[in-house]
Amino acid sequence: MSKSLRNKYTLVIGLEVHAQLLTESKIYTPDSTAYGSQPNTNLSVITLAHPGTLPLLNKKVVEFAIRMGIACRCAISRLNIFDRKNYFYPDLPKGYQLTQDRTPICKGGFVTITTSTGERDVKLNRIHIEEDAGKSIHLENESDTLVDFNRAGVALIEIVSEPDLRSSEEAASFLTEVRKLVRYLEICDGNMEEGSLRCDANVSVMPAGSSLYGKKVEVKNMNSIRNVQRAIEHEFDRQIALLEKGEVVISETRTFNADNGKTYGMRTKEELNDYRYFPDPDLSPLEISDKWLSSIQASMPILPRALALKYEQEYGLPKYDALVLTDTKDVATYFESVSKHTSNYKAASNWVMGPVKSYLNETGLNAHEFPLLPQRIAEIITLIDQGKISYTVASQRVFPDLLSNPAKTALEVAHHLNVIQESNQDSILPIVEQVMKEFPLKVEEYKNGKKGIMSMFMGEVMKRSKGKADPKVATQLLTKKLEEV
Repeated sequence: MSKSLRNKYTLVIGLEVHAQLLTESKIYTPDSTAYGSQPNTNLSVITLAHPGTLPLLNKKVVEFAIRMGIACRCAISRLNIFDRKNYFYPDLPKGYQLTQDRTPICKGGFVTITTSTGERDVKLNRIHIEEDAGKSIHLENESDTLVDFNRAGVALIEIVSEPDLRSSEEAASFLTEVRKLVRYLEICDGNMEEGSLRCDANVSVMPAGSSLYGKKVEVKNMNSIRNVQRAIEHEFDRQIALLEKGEVVISETRTFNADNGKTYGMRTKEELNDYRYFPDPDLSPLEISDKWLSSIQASMPILPRALALKYEQEYGLPKYDALVLTDTKDVATYFESVSKHTSNYKAASNWVMGPVKSYLNETGLNAHEFPLLPQRIAEIITLIDQGKISYTVASQRVFPDLLSNPAKTALEVAHHLNVIQESNQDSILPIVEQVMKEFPLKVEEYKNGKKGIMSMFMGEVMKRSKGKADPKVATQLLTKKLEEV
């Protein structure tokens, strides 16, 4: 679709992000939440809603929800009521979902996003607690649908934004920030492929300059941030095309096909009154005390944006380094540990962003699984700063050898490899003189003004010294001897 046609309309997006909480048991029962269990094994009579069974709220679920609310600058509701949301699907054994309608545990707040146009705050409507449904499985060429209830009753928080997003880029940034927050708070693993973080997008368009929102369409079944962007882009074009033809946009729920990048209608969108919300009679209202709220606030970790600011202001790192290092909590934690053993923070940043992250990417490991203790990286930095080894030798020889011998110190490995740089002029000078003697024509070129040939002389000196000559000392000696000729 042409840019000029798109510019006639404003894209309006609101996201609903479901985060599956990292509790060992479900929200109202002691059933396990272990991912990958055999179908229909993490069950009890409470999950299956047998007559006479009663739910009991998992306290950890409430704590995790409050932590997310604090991170998003929300107002925390002190009195919480749980409601029944009535609708029937085969994977919802009770025939209703326990959620929060009138008293979401977190109200308002915002998430700060970064896009190509800068930073801004995206307003939240609410964060509320609810239970997950089971999983319907549609096998190819099979007429029957299989149902796995293991996920039914697993604790969720739903982060609901206002219709405050205006591009797929902003939506992607919002989802990225939410995923980063839940991982830093250690309340959700943020794995979209496994479904522990899921996103529904409410998409509508309105004429440019208008303040009246159009009919919204809810898009489901997106298992990556990239697919959220693709689905929104497709919906933007599809809805504009309908309006340009004089047709109306139907308020409906649509599914996204990742193979062709298109959305398809599933069902017309339910109205709120279709759910027939009413307070659950089996769950008492929950009151959040000042003491409990204060203890949760006191246990909050430093969050990624605050951590990035610390790296810039206290460690003097460039903004780019700070953002890369704080992208994941485990990398940030490893960098912090390295920085406790060295004051050369930029070198620590370079090593973590370079060789360390390259190794992690190649092996598929997380930073907390990295085989080298943080002080080993600091030891390498110290050896370089002291002029005992060059960065090239450190990265190409010492670092790989340390990975195979993590119990050794960097100095022990450097001695074993015989790569400690020689800075004694008396041992380097004969090498310099021999190189100049073997290349008289190059010496003449240097005297005639071809100063760039110095790199050739240095290469020969380093090769003959097997990389052990201190480059600074070798350069000084070469320059002096060449000027004397």
